[in-house]
Amino acid sequence: MTQPTFVPSVADLLAGPATVVTAGVKVFDEALAQQGVAVRAVDWRPPAEKVADAVAGVAADPRRARANEQALAAMKAAGAVLADVRPASEVLGLEPGTFLHAGPPLTFDRASGPMKGALIGAMLFEGLASSPEHAEAQLVTGELDSGKPIVLDACHHHNTVGPMAGVVSPSMWMFELVDPGSGRKAYCSLNEGLGKVLRYGAYGGEVIERLNWMKDIVGPLLQQAVRQRNSTPAGPIDIRGITAQMLQMGDEGHNRNRAGTMMLVRELVPELLDLGANPADVADVVRFCNVNDHFYLNLVMPQCKLAMDAGRDVPGSTIVVAMARNGTDFGIQVSGTGDRWFTGPAQVAEGLFLGNFGPDDANPDIGDSAITETAGIGGFAMAAAPAIVAFIGGDSNTAVDATNRMYQITADEHPVLQIASMGFRGVPFGIDVLQVVRSQILPQINTGIAGRVAGTGQVGAGLVNPPMQCFTEAIHALAENI
Repeated sequence: MTQPTFVPSVADLLAGPATVVTAGVKVFDEALAQQGVAVRAVDWRPPAEKVADAVAGVAADPRRARANEQALAAMKAAGAVLADVRPASEVLGLEPGTFLHAGPPLTFDRASGPMKGALIGAMLFEGLASSPEHAEAQLVTGELDSGKPIVLDACHHHNTVGPMAGVVSPSMWMFELVDPGSGRKAYCSLNEGLGKVLRYGAYGGEVIERLNWMKDIVGPLLQQAVRQRNSTPAGPIDIRGITAQMLQMGDEGHNRNRAGTMMLVRELVPELLDLGANPADVADVVRFCNVNDHFYLNLVMPQCKLAMDAGRDVPGSTIVVAMARNGTDFGIQVSGTGDRWFTGPAQVAEGLFLGNFGPDDANPDIGDSAITETAGIGGFAMAAAPAIVAFIGGDSNTAVDATNRMYQITADEHPVLQIASMGFRGVPFGIDVLQVVRSQILPQINTGIAGRVAGTGQVGAGLVNPPMQCFTEAIHALAENI
């Protein structure tokens, strides 16, 4: 495992001018800089007194170092190839009235506006309601008109991730990714595009019409193309390989996936053209994928899910294996504590808003897409994507500063996912609960912003952090398990 970047080696100290490391006192930085001293400032604060005992106990756990090495090795080794495209009813066994959602487990009465909107839209899409009001009435009672219970469950509980509201219903088509080394699988729905879409809580006629077209045309054609590609000598598309390339082409894997989308389309177009399908349908599918810069996000996410799941269930490990939001709660899972969620209130992102929308229109953060940051990309790799700062409301230094901070709370660097502008250094990898609580530095997430009123859609994009409560609860649980 790599040392935190702010700790100079003996060689550093002996060679050249002295460097002073300062922690959390800006006046010292300025005074030393005025004297010509090289200063390396660290954003550090001591952990709260009430968690000090838990921090000390976890730090002294004799299992921790080896456990983290084991978890990190498995996560770094995990690959991801595109194995298939199939309906959720087939791959996840979903039945009418069963819906998956982003984030920790949630009941409809606690759901935020965009989550309620997405569930209403999914009810309409599945033909379980005649109107939004009819759909909501059934969701409130928790029963379909037939008397069958409506089941809501977290995507993460089914090897699945969903962006924003992350709602998955039986008729939706899913990307199926496989780790060739372990055979593990992960799933994600197809990306609808931006604006008024189901994942942002919109459920108007155009949303349902698009979902039906994706069900009838996009999903089946992509399935045929992927299966044909997989039967050729070229074999399945290497999703981790594309992600590694796109990081060196200006994408960070969460809010910017332009290069990744272009590379995916390049791989699929020949197979789509060879299908002998209706040329107009093929053209529409290619155009739909190509103009949607975020289409590849729904492949990055299950790739990251595969990597993080590889590091689960290692006793004594303090490495975070999931970060997810449902629009009400922010939750994390940790390798050494199994499937337990540690939650706190989801925060509202700060950033740029579309049109006449403003902060009062924003819902608290939502979506499973923080699995990208959990795996070291997205907000952790903003230095790879300087163009992203315009989209999230930062300045020219925001991207590099964010990445450098994330090295302080991670236990390793990824050997394949690298940042060219930082000398091909591996992205910050393996969020360590202990380092987060010790330093009080929170993971950096860049995200889209959903409107708080059901049916609104996207209202902006920006930056957000998890609540520290998630990490302090996790450190207490880890201490109890020693």
